[in-house]
Amino acid sequence: MKKTILMSIILLFSAIHLKAQKMNLYDFKVNDIDGNPFDLKQLNGKKVLIVNTASECGLTPQYEILEEVYQEYGGDEFQIIGFPANNFGAQEPGTNEEIKGFCQKNYGVSFTMMAKISVKGDDMHDLYHWLTEKKKNGVEDAPVQWNFQKFMIDEQGNYLGHIAPQESPACDSIINWIRE
Repeated sequence: MKKTILMSIILLFSAIHLKAQKMNLYDFKVNDIDGNPFDLKQLNGKKVLIVNTASECGLTPQYEILEEVYQEYGGDEFQIIGFPANNFGAQEPGTNEEIKGFCQKNYGVSFTMMAKISVKGDDMHDLYHWLTEKKKNGVEDAPVQWNFQKFMIDEQGNYLGHIAPQESPACDSIINWIRE
């Protein structure tokens, strides 16, 4: 009896652990900045850099660097996805339409921007639960510290790690990863 209970517990924990490892980027659907459904399965085969963004932040000039990185490396093998969020100091108060206009006018953003979401707190989007919780991504806990935190996803949709908000989108860690 004890042996059966112990085996059941081991199997349960193994199943939970495997489920965390089996979840990947392609398990999520979001809306793009125009409100259209976007199945993240579309990114299969590409490295993806996910960034939570804000228009009124001291780090907002990172849009320019993100666009430069996208122009250099974006395409069939690499994609940047921006997720506007108003979670830090109310620094993204605009509507999706206003955010889109701001990004295009001020930084010429051509990489994919998604609809505004929450990246922390009680209303955190499920994608960000996966990005920030080891029990879901199988790699690490990486709570969003501020605007412009970057998350690296491999070509199979697996979480690889994160880069702190203050780090440039053109830092060696990101560029070397893209080039691998």
